Amino acid sequence: MCASQKTHTYLLSAFVFVLSLLTPSLSAQVLIPMDETHQRDHLKAYGLLYNAIEEGYDCHWLLNFRGGSFAILDADSKLIQQALLRGVSYESRTTVQLVQLMADLASPAQNTNTVALQRIPKIAVYSPDGAQPWDDAVTMVLEYADIPFTTIYDTEILDGSLGDYQWLHLHHEDFTGQYGKFYGSYRDAAWYINQKASFEAAAHEMGYTKVSQQKLAVAKTISTFVDNGGFLFAMCSATDSYDIALAAQNTDICESMFDGDPMGPGAAYRLDYTPCFAFENFTLETNPLRYEYSNIDITDRRVRSMKKDKDYFELFDFSAKYDVVPTILVQNHTDLVRGFYGQTTAFAPTTLKPTTTILGTNTVDGAVRYIHGTQGKGYWTFYGGHDPEDYQHRVGDPPTDLNNHPNSPGYRLILNNILFPAAKKPPQKT
Repeated sequence: MCASQKTHTYLLSAFVFVLSLLTPSLSAQVLIPMDETHQRDHLKAYGLLYNAIEEGYDCHWLLNFRGGSFAILDADSKLIQQALLRGVSYESRTTVQLVQLMADLASPAQNTNTVALQRIPKIAVYSPDGAQPWDDAVTMVLEYADIPFTTIYDTEILDGSLGDYQWLHLHHEDFTGQYGKFYGSYRDAAWYINQKASFEAAAHEMGYTKVSQQKLAVAKTISTFVDNGGFLFAMCSATDSYDIALAAQNTDICESMFDGDPMGPGAAYRLDYTPCFAFENFTLETNPLRYEYSNIDITDRRVRSMKKDKDYFELFDFSAKYDVVPTILVQNHTDLVRGFYGQTTAFAPTTLKPTTTILGTNTVDGAVRYIHGTQGKGYWTFYGGHDPEDYQHRVGDPPTDLNNHPNSPGYRLILNNILFPAAKKPPQKT
């Protein structure tokens, strides 16, 4: 931290301390604006709300109002101090003003709504121990926004500990047992060799002869978690590899360099799409040297044709009265979000199940970037790409510093999903 930053932090802390002494009984209703021009730090605002819900404040999400702003009807000096310390912009309102605003937003004449935020989710991030040659956007934004989470992995998934959580994140993961299809480029790299050996040892210790069998057991346990009411959020390769593993549970799609024996006869034609969350009718990429799982992802096609200055995806506009869930998930201060690559960047529309809700598509090639759906009593969201503020993140690149991107619309979409379980939602459509 530079000297000027330290001075600013010291002065702000001193101001907040004086405020706490002078206004011990301060009470004011608060609006947290989330539009483009009135919020200094959109990302930290979610951390403020998460903490406020946990502390029992009366919090509400104002859908389609000023970028998806928040209202806190019983704010006090403690909450205002937290907003100041986090650098989150707020506006004071009277109770009458906020109640009237919420009544106006509920009017049938407007595509707006209000949703009570009632109970925070206990968050788990699925990640192995030790340093990885890539970072995780969700972990970074949770830490930046000061939202607590627990890191778990295969042991905790399979021993029943997943039931202790309500929200689970998957990121740069391969549930098919093919080690991310990195064999072609990285088979001689130390990190690849060590990771493969570590995964194999862990699978054997848990009683599985192959990593693919262990990862399938994990994927099926996660499916049960969602069926029972959990929320699953996945990015990058965890999106398509998860569904592919479920579809391939009755066959062997791994070549010998991955699991020691050849792919099963006709494996590519023995897929069962029924258990899949989002995708169907996809075709596997069986070449072990190619860095791709299937035709779900369209990264290769986009690399050849897409120019960075044209790469944006557009968020869909839903009815805030009748499609509350997707409306929550697309709240943002802009409808256009800059695109970004990952091992899995975007999804081919032809591979989506009819039950999959599309939340955002690319404005040039129509590739689907952001999707959502229900599974049993629970919900899932898949978000293509690796890091919303690193256009073409590569293995070994340094992590993004979110202090440089406090108003990132791409990261806001992640945080919408984190706060989503706290929202009082209408019954699922049958």
